[in-house]
Amino acid sequence: MSTRQAFTPEQLHYLRLLSKQYPTVQAAGSEIIKLRTVLNLPKGTEHFMSDIHGEYEAFLHILNSGSGEIREKLGELYSGIMTQQEISELATLIYYPEAKMALVADNREDMDEWYYIHLQRLVHICRFVSTKHTRSKVRSYIPKGYEAVIDELLHLRDEEGSRRTQFHSILNTIVEIGLAPDVIHALCTVIKSLVVDKLHIVGDIFDRGPRADIVMDSLMSGDSADIQWGNHDVLWMGAASGSRTLVATVLSNSIRYNNLDVIETGYGISLRPLSIFANEVYKHHDVSRFQVKLTGDDADQYTEKDKLLSARMYKAITMILFKLEGQKLKRRPEFGMEDRLLLEKIDYEAGTINIGGTVYPMLDCDFPTVDPADPYKLTEEELHVITQLTESFRHSEKLQKHIRFLYAKGGLYKVTNGNLLFHGCIPMNVDGSLMEFTIGGRSRKGREFLDYAEMTARKAYYDKRGTPERQFGLDFLWWLWAGRNSPIFGRDRMTTLERRFIADESTWTEPKNPYYTYYQDPVVCDMLLKEFGLEGPHCHIINGHVPVKVRKGESPIKGGGKLLVIDGGFSRAYQPTSGIAGYTLIYNSRHFRMVSHQPFAGKQKALKENDDIANDSVVFETLETRMRVADTDEGKALQTRVDDLLLLLDAYRSGAVREDHT
Repeated sequence: MSTRQAFTPEQLHYLRLLSKQYPTVQAAGSEIIKLRTVLNLPKGTEHFMSDIHGEYEAFLHILNSGSGEIREKLGELYSGIMTQQEISELATLIYYPEAKMALVADNREDMDEWYYIHLQRLVHICRFVSTKHTRSKVRSYIPKGYEAVIDELLHLRDEEGSRRTQFHSILNTIVEIGLAPDVIHALCTVIKSLVVDKLHIVGDIFDRGPRADIVMDSLMSGDSADIQWGNHDVLWMGAASGSRTLVATVLSNSIRYNNLDVIETGYGISLRPLSIFANEVYKHHDVSRFQVKLTGDDADQYTEKDKLLSARMYKAITMILFKLEGQKLKRRPEFGMEDRLLLEKIDYEAGTINIGGTVYPMLDCDFPTVDPADPYKLTEEELHVITQLTESFRHSEKLQKHIRFLYAKGGLYKVTNGNLLFHGCIPMNVDGSLMEFTIGGRSRKGREFLDYAEMTARKAYYDKRGTPERQFGLDFLWWLWAGRNSPIFGRDRMTTLERRFIADESTWTEPKNPYYTYYQDPVVCDMLLKEFGLEGPHCHIINGHVPVKVRKGESPIKGGGKLLVIDGGFSRAYQPTSGIAGYTLIYNSRHFRMVSHQPFAGKQKALKENDDIANDSVVFETLETRMRVADTDEGKALQTRVDDLLLLLDAYRSGAVREDHT
């Protein structure tokens, strides 16, 4: 038996604080039993997605389906009992309960029988997927107001006797009093929550696709997601934080890809100041190099006048962007990018530009707002426009809510359950060593530099406005977006100006950091994992950012299975290059499974035809024994809690800490 003297003063102080939460032997003992029960359960399923790029319909479908996990569970439970058509219909109901029920109701006069059958099926699948969760955890996922009835249904066995009668009586009552749609929706919510325990977004929620704001709303509606910032996320974080340069970049990208819905409809930001300015200043100037990309049905929706306005807006904001980038590079010599001060390398009379000692003819040298003697100076009109637009980004309530979520749930990397997650790269030199950066006053590399970079990125949003620290944070966010060998950009340069104004495509190249060569080597992958404190046979780097070119035979599994590239390929703009709609990753208690997806035909087709995203699933690594919660990072924290509670029990029984039965 422990004695009072067995505890240090620090331990006693902590245990007395802990006793406030567990004031009796019974309370502490009950919590130990509960935690040990959790520790012995199988590890929950982790779902990894990346590079969503605003393609909300495909994202929501893959999220709802758990990258095929729900369909797999339905097959396990109902194969040979239900037809494939019935299984497909049930899967679609789980993915989209409200929309699917509305569609079925449009085609049936009497829904009661349909409700009854599907309530019974959903209870069975919910019971099936809840087996590796505690009863309290299952209850935590049940929507408010339905906890008691769903808990009762899940724990009533309907095979025989009075309990069977009770089970069916509850179902009949639910249908009779008109609550079937609500209970079905609640059951579908619980099923999806139980099938995937943790969601990891490995960067790039924003840009390219139509509605990143809908993706963000979905992520915020749950509580299981973490985010590793991608370069396109950092871009929007900087714009929302008040960086004029990154506001100009967001607008330039969005106009180029004809993707203004997210700005105007999603975030309520008016582009009227830019359209008026562009129409006035660029009315009689060449904008042929700034034609907006229109694809599919888009091309037929716009008149020539619309297209001309878009081109003027695109050129106007891009020239503002080039000027602001130049100002930033002059202000921050530590970025080491003086060679990217390109406006001063143009011979405006000759219509040429000197890059790296080679003179190239310009395809367009019609710049009405550029003063050759001071090319980076904004005109008064440009300054007024970009100031108005920046304030609009700063005052968009919905955008600010989303960016706060990105900061709260995100970071540049995450180490979890033996895996290292990051979007771009760990910058390396050509000799395979870690690249050092002297930004911020001293030299840093590897994990130390990423920690510094994340801290500095937070200053852009959280430090007081007008302070040097916040201004440096804003400039640093731009460097993360487009800076030489930035860990989330991973290239030597961004050649936007060359692509707009120079015909010679050799100037367009954006050389990748050597990391993208070395990550094929298992020894290098082990070195990088060790840099972040990871060693062992089932440790991996999980990477996004660069689409896997399946069409050319490229594999997403690299470094002898140590590194996994899961660029989602959601963006339709990238699919012709990749050949598929990218990859997602499933890590459950038994194995790692890579899932490749074909392009999504759309929600309406899925609803009407019960059409799922075609995918191929490959188990590429199987665990020797089934992984328990005790083997996870969460489990280690829970075990520490158990140890503390055991110590509290000892303190109660020895009299070192008194119970409180009041």
